[in-house]
Amino acid sequence: MHMKASDHDHGPKTVKVKFLLEDPEGLTGDGGKEEVECKGAIGENILEIALENGINIEHACGGVCACSTCHIYLEEGENACNEPEDDELDRVEEAPGIQMNSRLSCQTVIESEEPIVVKIPAWNRNAVKEVPH
Repeated sequence: MHMKASDHDHGPKTVKVKFLLEDPEGLTGDGGKEEVECKGAIGENILEIALENGINIEHACGGVCACSTCHIYLEEGENACNEPEDDELDRVEEAPGIQMNSRLSCQTVIESEEPIVVKIPAWNRNAVKEVPH
């Protein structure tokens, strides 16, 4: 299942978002950079921003907080994002390698223009993806 961009309005892309990729090859398919800098908009979630910029964070449930495959570490910018709700916290507990800064990228929504740094763990990929024919 693939996520489409949310249907609610987003502001202009003014928020600096840096992705730290532990597995650039697996997440982008080009084996390129370990750091990707881009811009996001207030109201957008981290998963949307990643996908729009060619970073293929796994999201088996389509970004509806029904799994933990889009688990990320919010390294910087915690105050720029929404607080996690109980449903997200319950799902994060199912993810491997959880830390104090663990979040689900589909639920981490930008709320201010403070820069954000996100680390995507290398193991956070579905190695058994179904590929469309």
